[in-house]
Amino acid sequence: MRKIIDQFSRFFVGALFIFSGLIKLNDPIGTEIKMEEYFEVFAEDFGSFFMFFKPYALEIGFILIVLEVVLGIALLINYRVRITSIILLALIIFFTFLTFYSAYFNKVTDCGCFGDAIKLTPWESFTKDVILIVFILHIFWYRDKYQPVLRTREGHAVIIVSTLVCIGLGIYAIQHLPFIDFRPYKIGNNIKEQMQPQEQPVFEYVFQRKDNGEEVHSEKYLTDTLVYKYISVRQTNEDKTKAKITDYSVSSVEGEDVTENTFQGNKLLFIVYDATKASGENMDKIRKLTKNLDGKVEMMAFTASSSEQFEIFRHEYQLAIPYYFVDATVLKTIVRSNPGITLWKDGTVKGMWHHNDTPEAAEVLERLKD
Repeated sequence: MRKIIDQFSRFFVGALFIFSGLIKLNDPIGTEIKMEEYFEVFAEDFGSFFMFFKPYALEIGFILIVLEVVLGIALLINYRVRITSIILLALIIFFTFLTFYSAYFNKVTDCGCFGDAIKLTPWESFTKDVILIVFILHIFWYRDKYQPVLRTREGHAVIIVSTLVCIGLGIYAIQHLPFIDFRPYKIGNNIKEQMQPQEQPVFEYVFQRKDNGEEVHSEKYLTDTLVYKYISVRQTNEDKTKAKITDYSVSSVEGEDVTENTFQGNKLLFIVYDATKASGENMDKIRKLTKNLDGKVEMMAFTASSSEQFEIFRHEYQLAIPYYFVDATVLKTIVRSNPGITLWKDGTVKGMWHHNDTPEAAEVLERLKD
C-alpha cells in the first residue's frame, strides 16, 4: 500500500509542478505582475522593505518558475530525492503561506498559480496547496526509499537540459509574446463582449416543508410561508455572471471618457504603460509604421504615465499620434510588451505584436481584411 502512495505522490506532485510551471513559463511577465502585487501588499502590511524587491519581480518570478518545472521533472525521475524533497517542502510552505494570507486577509484575489489559464479563488488556491503539502510531506518522510530512475550522469543531463530549455523558452516569451494567450484581450476576442457577463444570475433557494420537514430546492422564492420555511439561498452560476474584463476604461488628456470610441472602426493601439521604462530599441520601426499608416488606420497611444512623462517620451521618439490614459495593470494585461502594439476592428482584436516583432504596414492592413 505504501509503495502505491509513494508512486502516486511522486507522479501527482511532479506532474502538477511541471504543469503549473509551464503555464507560467508561457507568460513570465504575468508572473512578474503578480509578484509586484505581492510585494506591494507585503510592503503595506509588513514594512516598506519589501518594495526593494519590486524592481526585481521579473527575475525572482522567473527563477521560481524554472525551479518549479525542474523540481517536477526531478521528482518524476527520482533525481536526488533527498535534496529535491527538501526544496519542494520549503517551496510549498512558502506558497501555502502566500495563499492563506491572500485568502484570510483578502489581499490578492488571484494567486496566479496557473497564470491566466486557470483562475482559482484564494481559498481554492490554499486548499490546493494544503493537499500538495500532504503528498510532499509523504515524499519527504520516505525520501530515502525512492530509487533513481536514471543513472547519475543521465539524471544530471536531464536536469541540466531541462533547466536550459526552460530558461530559453522563458526568455523567448519575454522578448516576444506568450506562446498561448489565455488573456481576455487575446486575438479573436471582442473586448466589448468580454466586458459583459455571460449569463444573468441564477439562484437556488432551499426551503423546508413545515408539515413533514422535507427539504425543497427551487429556482424561485416560495412565498407561501404557511407551507414553507426559508432556509438558505446560493447562486449556482457565479462563475458565469462576472465579466472577464471589468476595469478597461480610457480617458483623454482633457479627462473625457473615450472608452466607447475605442470599439468603433479600425484602431491601431500603441501600449506604453510606463514611458520611463519603455524600450526604445525598436521605436524607429514603430515610427515608420505610424507614418505608413497615417490616414489609413486611426492610431492611439495608451499610457499609464503622466502627461509630462509621456510628452518627453513622445518628443524623444517623434511619435506623432494622440495619447490617452489607461490603468497600468490593464495595459500590462492587454499586451505583454512596453511598448506593444495591438490592432482592433470594431472592438475585436485582429493582431498583437511585441515591439521586437513590429509589423509592416502591409501586414496590419491585411489583418483588417478578415
